[in-house]
Amino acid sequence: MKAFLLAAGRGERMRPLTDHSPKPLLPLAGRSLIEWHLQRLAAAGVGEVVINLGWLGERIRAALGDGGGQGLAIRYSDEGWPALETGGGIFRALPLLGAEPFLLVNGDVWTDADFGALLRRGLVADELAHLLLVANPPQHPGGDFALREGLVEDTEPRLTYSGIALLHPRLFDGCVDGAFPLAPLLRRAMAAGRVSGALHRGRWSDIGTPERLAEAERQATLPPTAA
Repeated sequence: MKAFLLAAGRGERMRPLTDHSPKPLLPLAGRSLIEWHLQRLAAAGVGEVVINLGWLGERIRAALGDGGGQGLAIRYSDEGWPALETGGGIFRALPLLGAEPFLLVNGDVWTDADFGALLRRGLVADELAHLLLVANPPQHPGGDFALREGLVEDTEPRLTYSGIALLHPRLFDGCVDGAFPLAPLLRRAMAAGRVSGALHRGRWSDIGTPERLAEAERQATLPPTAA
């Protein structure tokens, strides 16, 4: 299974750190955010990763190259600037991802989630997506979606979408090239009962501010814990 890393955003709330560096290249405990993901993806058995580029994207390409240093084959979907939104960025990259399900990882989160377990699970039956959800963090108390008996629903009580998911390209049927969000596509699939999910109880942080980057650095130095 291929993986897609979202890395095109500017990270406005991280400024001035992101004025001269794309957020996925910010350092955390001795390596960049995106390198944490790449190392875990390689360890999980992923062979090919597609990364979308936007804000200062050439710096990501220069830092990672073809992925050989990480034991991966990396391909790039260059959106230019302004970048496409999440849904539009994934749709633009579908020719590189192919016709099979893929693992989606938001490049500006830090987590100890088990990518290998997600790959082994895959998508079953007619699922279009499988989302990893987490407990609502202080900065997002209202959450995003509900998890009920293994299905993700647009109801209450809500958990927070982690930015990690398995997606089928058919989720994007009917879309056209351009900027658009992912959430409406997920909600459409939820209404049809075609989105499953699981709760990740391990470490996870949305690196949206310098303070949350510092907290993720603290977590990254703690002993491993079960996810």
